[in-house]
Amino acid sequence: MSWIYLIIAGFMEILGVIVMKKFVLSGKKILILVLMFLFMLSFGFLSLAMRELSMGIAYAVWTGIGAAGGVICGVLFFKESKSILKFILLSLIIICSIGLKFIS
Repeated sequence: MSWIYLIIAGFMEILGVIVMKKFVLSGKKILILVLMFLFMLSFGFLSLAMRELSMGIAYAVWTGIGAAGGVICGVLFFKESKSILKFILLSLIIICSIGLKFIS
């Protein structure tokens, strides 16, 4: 169950980053409340995941999901730059997170 909590936490992090970008673009104050709620959910599910997973693994996977999701959403929804190097470096983050799981 802890891995499910961790994945949910990662997706809440991605949604939070999307809302943050929308706030920056629109300036709508209500989005700050949505952002706070999403980050509270993200941290809440991360803490549930860390009941069974080590802190290092949980945090690495959580940040990996957030980083990968943030870059992918930025490219898909906000027309941010695409480059092979960006995706290679992003792949390294994901590979390192998986590697940490295998050595623990």
